[in-house]
Amino acid sequence: MNRRTLIGNFAQVTASLAILSALSLGAVHAGERDLETVEPAAVGMSAEGLGKLSAAMQGFVDRGVLAGVVTVVARHGKVAHFEAYGKQDIASGVPMAKDTIFRIYSMTKPIAGVALMTFYEEGRFQLDDPVAKYIPEFADLKVAKAPGPDGQPVVEDAHHPMTIRELVSHTAGLTYGFFSRSQVDTLYVRANVLDRNSTLKDMVTKLGGIPLRQQPGSAWHYSVAVDVQGYIVEVLAGKPFDAVLKERIFDPLGMKDTGFWIKPEDEPRTATMYQQRGGALTVNPSREYFTKPALFSGGGGLVSTAMDYTRFSEMMLNGGELEGVRILKPETVELMHTNQLPEGIDFINPQIGNPGNTFGIDVAIVAAPDAETDHPLAKGEYWWYGAGGTWFGINPVQDLIVVGMIQKFGVPGPKEVRVTSKRLAYEAIADPAG
Repeated sequence: MNRRTLIGNFAQVTASLAILSALSLGAVHAGERDLETVEPAAVGMSAEGLGKLSAAMQGFVDRGVLAGVVTVVARHGKVAHFEAYGKQDIASGVPMAKDTIFRIYSMTKPIAGVALMTFYEEGRFQLDDPVAKYIPEFADLKVAKAPGPDGQPVVEDAHHPMTIRELVSHTAGLTYGFFSRSQVDTLYVRANVLDRNSTLKDMVTKLGGIPLRQQPGSAWHYSVAVDVQGYIVEVLAGKPFDAVLKERIFDPLGMKDTGFWIKPEDEPRTATMYQQRGGALTVNPSREYFTKPALFSGGGGLVSTAMDYTRFSEMMLNGGELEGVRILKPETVELMHTNQLPEGIDFINPQIGNPGNTFGIDVAIVAAPDAETDHPLAKGEYWWYGAGGTWFGINPVQDLIVVGMIQKFGVPGPKEVRVTSKRLAYEAIADPAG
């Protein structure tokens, strides 16, 4: 397959900086309030168009596709639309709220990528460094060549050592264990690679004993690569991954509701997770995010709110800075949403996305207008989504952010809601750029 078969599937803000003292460290933080909200026309958007977005989201709730949803549309650094629909929990009747907390799963990945790239800016690594330079357990990894006896694949040497560039673009040869079927995937499942009760160190030790699924650089394959990035961050920082995210991203950006677990005091404003069974929404009983994990998953471990993620997205859209607080340089942000894939690379997981996309550093990039939203203004958007139905899109050309939060596994719903919200946001742009 070629590249076109890849991934498819933000109250007034203070104008001055809040100078805060963080224990013994003097630190400049962005505010912890919502971004400024304005009338749509003030940012070149149509109130009527955004009304259609609202109607569409309410429609998903009214038809029983979703329990509830929160959507944000921001342009030119200001919020033009911020609405909550439906219920946070159907049984109790608690309404969905703008500050409801969601499990964001793979929307953790871009945040982990930003954390890693802060060390890149410090000269601590280069993208083409071998991963084994930072993770000795990955030296001399073998690669599965063919199925073998007793569940163990026949292996061969890697054609070249896995690099960090391959790690951040899902071309490192790793897998997840459940997006594809192979003996290597089965070994991941048996090893419980992402065991929440283990550590990132334990994870890389396990991975060091399992062959790669495919040759490094040979294919785009969705994987635990961002969890491995989290471990590299721990190695470079000399401290746990969660502490690094708090110090380098969450506290500076005022993301006060984002973290790796739902604290008891926050349970009342956490959305219930649903799934579709027998044509009805049923509760998914898992409570794993209600206890603090030992493994801080860069690939899918965070909980957050719509506004917290909008603040993160606005930082990215603004070239790495929010309200005077710089996280990354503009050129680093641009690098993150620049294609990192070799020409002609194979894609093993086309089922998780649409044609017309490529991939940067922990984000998908709309390379053709018909990708993802099937709207011409979408070209240049970078985006991703989470297994529980959350999504975001950042479009530097249109200076636009769309963030959406639901809690639902499976179909129908998550992809249709995501694509509909972004398409209607683009249709609501009254003065498109370009």
